[in-house]
Amino acid sequence: MSRQLTPQNHDFNQIISIIEESRSRALRAVNAELIQMYWNVGEYLSDLCANAAFGDKVIDEVASYIAGSGTNIKGFNRRGLYRMKQFYETYKGDEFVTPLVTQISWTNHLQIMSSAKSMDERHFYLQLCAKEHYSKRELERQIDSAYYERCKLSAQKPIPEAAPQNVRNSILDTYVLEFLDLPEQFSERSFKKAIIENLKQFILEFGRDFSFVGEEYRVQVGNTDFYVDLLFYNRTLSCLVAIELKIGKFKPEHIGQINFYLEALDRDVKKPNENPSVGLILCASKDDAVVEYALSRTMSPMLVSDYTLYLPDKKILQGKLRELTEVVLDTEHEDAE
Repeated sequence: MSRQLTPQNHDFNQIISIIEESRSRALRAVNAELIQMYWNVGEYLSDLCANAAFGDKVIDEVASYIAGSGTNIKGFNRRGLYRMKQFYETYKGDEFVTPLVTQISWTNHLQIMSSAKSMDERHFYLQLCAKEHYSKRELERQIDSAYYERCKLSAQKPIPEAAPQNVRNSILDTYVLEFLDLPEQFSERSFKKAIIENLKQFILEFGRDFSFVGEEYRVQVGNTDFYVDLLFYNRTLSCLVAIELKIGKFKPEHIGQINFYLEALDRDVKKPNENPSVGLILCASKDDAVVEYALSRTMSPMLVSDYTLYLPDKKILQGKLRELTEVVLDTEHEDAE
């Protein structure tokens, strides 16, 4: 008599495996098409630039043409096109690379091209990425640890840093999503809001000296309203602490903006017995986290020393910002699927 399958004795994990394997195959197929497209564009540009009548300057014209075509294609600016040309010219005719080139994300290709000093080193990291399914961050860790150099110098090959065997995370980056022209599942505003909410809790838990004043706190200059991302009050320092979160790399104008907010806070919000307001600029991106303080130039050295002592340390904030960025991006990837 055959055994009847029931939820109690049947392993339903098989269906999860089917789903995950199908997702991985689909992502590999999309990534292969994306890399093949970059290769073909690079070949076209290389041939175009080799023509004496054009030269490398023609890439500027190609970039302008694409920008004006109304197709809303991202990544095909002057810098992106030069990278595609470099990609093709770096590996053309290289039989070692042929079976590997479409197995790796474009982000990792860019990292290898910019970091590797020789073709042998490029081959080494291409093969490693294809085998271990490294994400960008995992690949960076191997390169930063000089894994290639250690392998060359060591008689016994060192074991590469362990990484989760996750094809989905190693392939699914912004280039793939842009290539598919999918609707944005996680807008920059939502990304920023998710980080701010977690950041607020971190500051409040950092020490009992911080009191929350408001989120998107309105300050008025003339007839125009401006909004500070997060505003706290520090009881030990007796001052307002304004925090501005920027998505992307740090820019010098961010300092000017936060100083503008601090002047408005000191003029309209700060009480006469309180110390000047202080600002923190946090810049979050996939590649880095930057933290900068904004302090009034009129402060005495003693007051600056006090502020530095009681405000969160830059390195601690940078570490937390990186952590929050990774968590939110992981959520973004899950939602995109």
